[in-house]
Amino acid sequence: MDDVAVGPLDLAARVDDALAVQALAFGLSDDEIAVRRHIVLRHLGCPGARALGATTPAGRLVGFVYGMPNDRAHWWSTVVEPYLRCQGLDHWLDDSFVITELHVHPAYQNRGIGRTLITRITDGATEPRSILSAIDTDSPARALYHSLGYEDLARRVLFPSAPTPYAVMGAPLPLKRP
Repeated sequence: MDDVAVGPLDLAARVDDALAVQALAFGLSDDEIAVRRHIVLRHLGCPGARALGATTPAGRLVGFVYGMPNDRAHWWSTVVEPYLRCQGLDHWLDDSFVITELHVHPAYQNRGIGRTLITRITDGATEPRSILSAIDTDSPARALYHSLGYEDLARRVLFPSAPTPYAVMGAPLPLKRP
């Protein structure tokens, strides 16, 4: 990670760079990128929303994370709430910092960039816990989240626009360190 700096990111100004990273990591189409662009810009207007980026010395964005204090009225919360309620865990939606997106360019993965991004953004949270959703499969991302103390709160969560089930995960803050 010596060649990458992590710090505050003006996500509104670099939204297209960030979505290019997300598109590579997730294999998004141009139409999906356009929808996500609108969502990201809307999220940035939410109270407490903030972002961090990972950039090369030349200024190339190779990773980013953004999140905000969770709001039960937001779309994501309304989708995951019934799944959490079934587990008796819907209280996780209150007083939590939600990791909305975390992506690292595939060529820069496995260097600790994702770990640095998520721990730094949550270290700045005033909430006592963090929640997120991740594709519900054994993946390097889920392994990272588990290593940081995130536990599965609900699995097989279906989002209307996603063909793949997700897991909702939560962790007390600060996150575990190796």
